[in-house]
Amino acid sequence: MSTSHQKAHLSTYTTFTRQEWATLSKSTHDILSEEERKKIGSIDQTISADEVNDIYLPLSQLLYLNMEQALSLHRNINLFLQKQTKKTPYIIGIAGSVSVGKSTTARLLQALIRRWPTKPAVELVTTDGFLYPNAILQEKNLMKRKGFPESYDIERLIHFLYDLKSGTRNIQAPVYSHLTYDVLPNTYQSIENCDVVIIEGINVLQVNKKIAASHMCLYPIFSTFSIYVDAEEHDIQSWYIERFKLLRNTAFQKPESYFHKYRHLNDDEAEKISKEIWQTINAVNLEENIRPTRHRADMILKKAAGHKVKEVRLKNL
Repeated sequence: MSTSHQKAHLSTYTTFTRQEWATLSKSTHDILSEEERKKIGSIDQTISADEVNDIYLPLSQLLYLNMEQALSLHRNINLFLQKQTKKTPYIIGIAGSVSVGKSTTARLLQALIRRWPTKPAVELVTTDGFLYPNAILQEKNLMKRKGFPESYDIERLIHFLYDLKSGTRNIQAPVYSHLTYDVLPNTYQSIENCDVVIIEGINVLQVNKKIAASHMCLYPIFSTFSIYVDAEEHDIQSWYIERFKLLRNTAFQKPESYFHKYRHLNDDEAEKISKEIWQTINAVNLEENIRPTRHRADMILKKAAGHKVKEVRLKNL
């Protein structure tokens, strides 16, 4: 994507500095306890009270306004039609690179949404579960393309999203294990009677070229509000390498870990291998398939060092 093209897309946003965005919050006390923030954080990302109050609380309040508006519109349309049509879940899409902190953002929003005045039921679904199992990826010679568009069972994912938007009861989503690096066989997450569903994944804002002709694509059919978690590539690469080193001493030590073979690497070896994986796979996917979707998001959270959001961009109405 050309630089001028990127600037044209980003000009459709209103930009808030961290300080400007923080003033929008209507709360003056901590919403999440330190213990809750620890549970929501990840092995390489801690969440401070300031990050919650300055960035995510105003975002949660904005999402609440959006959901209330959607519910009001639904009620008014029912009155006009003189029918009781189904109320479908309010769907939030969260996209961005590997290691940029999408999952932590999703868990944090889930915790805050549960504190809305209406106490909505919230489910979090990751698109990792819709990757083809490793056996199929190996058969298709796609293991080194895992995370690229062709590695997903995109039709299964789209049918799941259509069922979600249609108000279908008791929908099941496949579950992925980052420990075994594979889809768990015969394991499903049930989605039933949810008010809000958060969909998180690198491909949330992508259009699948293979089936675009049939008008089946992730964007824009399902997301009521979408967020792209952004950062400079050198920061994301640094976070990826640091996480790899931390996992080497924790999850990789478990015999069932797909990456168990890396458990004995020293720091230099771990940095070299993780940097190579980043540059040959994740950086390529980011440049070709993930970052070009950024302009489709309703909001861009731009992070700086330490995973601190330094800027918020909100798409103009």
